[in-house]
Amino acid sequence: MSAPHLSVDRERCIGAGMCAMTAPEVFDQDPDEGLVLLLHTDPPAPHDTAARMAAGVCPAGAITVHDPRDDSL
Repeated sequence: MSAPHLSVDRERCIGAGMCAMTAPEVFDQDPDEGLVLLLHTDPPAPHDTAARMAAGVCPAGAITVHDPRDDSL
């Protein structure tokens, strides 16, 4: 399975912190604004499942997963 490519929309982020709690190896929060910080656009294999879960639990939908599996269809 190929790793997902991630992007975040900081304009859309509401600072809930669900991403950083779900996948702390991939996401953090800006200490000044509390908004999402993306630590890895292409998360290492051990963290790709958590990164996908974090995108799913984001209440603002600020995380997009670009799945390479979809490109092969």
